Amino acid sequence: MGQEISFSEFEQGDFDRFYQKLRQETSLLRHLIEHRRFSKRTPVAGFEIEAWILDNNCRPLPINESFLATLNHPLAFEELAKFNIELNSTPTPLAGNVFSRMHSQLQETWDTAYRHAESLNGRLIMIGILPTLVQDDLTLANMSNLNRYRALNQQILQSRGKPVHLDITGHEHLKLDHHDVMLESATTSFQIHIQVPLGLAHHFYNASIIASAAMVASCANAPYLFGKDLWNETRIPLFEQAIETGGYAGVAQGPLRRVSFGTDYARKSIMECFEENLQHFPILLPEAIDSSPEAFAHLKLHNGTIWRWNRPLLGFDADGTPHIRIEHRTPAAGPTPLDSIANAAFFYGLSKNLCDEIITQGLPFPFSQAKDNFYQAARYGLDASIHWLNGKKIRMHTLLREDLIERAALGLASLGISRCDSEDYLDIMRQRLNNQQTGSQWQRQFIKEQGKNFKLMTETYLNNQQSATPVGEWSTH
Repeated sequence: MGQEISFSEFEQGDFDRFYQKLRQETSLLRHLIEHRRFSKRTPVAGFEIEAWILDNNCRPLPINESFLATLNHPLAFEELAKFNIELNSTPTPLAGNVFSRMHSQLQETWDTAYRHAESLNGRLIMIGILPTLVQDDLTLANMSNLNRYRALNQQILQSRGKPVHLDITGHEHLKLDHHDVMLESATTSFQIHIQVPLGLAHHFYNASIIASAAMVASCANAPYLFGKDLWNETRIPLFEQAIETGGYAGVAQGPLRRVSFGTDYARKSIMECFEENLQHFPILLPEAIDSSPEAFAHLKLHNGTIWRWNRPLLGFDADGTPHIRIEHRTPAAGPTPLDSIANAAFFYGLSKNLCDEIITQGLPFPFSQAKDNFYQAARYGLDASIHWLNGKKIRMHTLLREDLIERAALGLASLGISRCDSEDYLDIMRQRLNNQQTGSQWQRQFIKEQGKNFKLMTETYLNNQQSATPVGEWSTH
């Protein structure tokens, strides 16, 4: 959930001062974008992956503070819950054998962290939602000890004026109330980043929006929550409802939500997203930051409290030149490091291909259609029926197999990815499709065969995960 802050409680004056700084920085960003004073680096890749710490009974183990202190790894960080951690990558040019290198780094980081968990009588799992989780695990006692999280909890509940209400209808129905934001910690994801030149940023953002349906379907790994079989990717409605709060007073329950698919494509510039942030979303964390406007500290902090499934980020190159990254947030974590890098390869390739097509031919269908495709794919996975470029309905599995994997291969070739790297990782996706087995499909098949034994399923999942075999090859035994 981003950077730490100094305090967890604020007064009205804090909000007023923060807003003035935010407005100033937004104006400066608009000026820099209009005058194209941004990095011209070729695309750079990166990711963040969230994981769970488990005890030997496959239950959440809330020790991330001591775990991270003793692990002392530069790429490992805390998350909202004490039983979650985040592992990051180092930025890598998106060319050549980039995926082999990203895979090696993630596997090494994962193996180090996993061995460390074992030394503390625990284990690590990368999965969209932990199957053994129960609602009583999600209490403020299990919130990581950071001001940022305490402040977010207070501000979101204050803006809502009522408890969090969860209502998800899938294969089964789950309906409950919760009295803090800890429901969000049940969703663990694989967030893919790409830094792109400013001139491409809004086109790539739009391409990521269009690619989201294929990504959420092919990477699904979260069918169960609190024992209920819900969506193929239950993280999507869970995250949206767990931090459900909207725009300024009067529209708190309106169409502008802090966790959402967004409101539209970026029509002319990526600046449109940052303008929307300023104009439509109340400040949640009015931290007093002593920095120059050129650091964009207030703008970055505010942007970090608005969770579009595709989110533009502002950063800086090593020489201080500002750059834009697109963060794609739809894939679940796991099931393995190999699957994760295959997911990233598919995203980069498909989005690049769609981006090139958007530049030459324009946007292929309305934003409303991209949005509908996304939620259909999140709910029904590979069985979803969506409208594609020709306006006709097609089953997602068929579309992936007959069109989108090849598009991804073409996109990777245009990025200068080595053919060997491209084929190796896209073959993982092809295998997943041929066997019709995503992480969610494997979980559902296990429960179908073994009954609702979520502890046994989690143990079997862990064994498969540690074998490094991609999920398309997993057995339920």
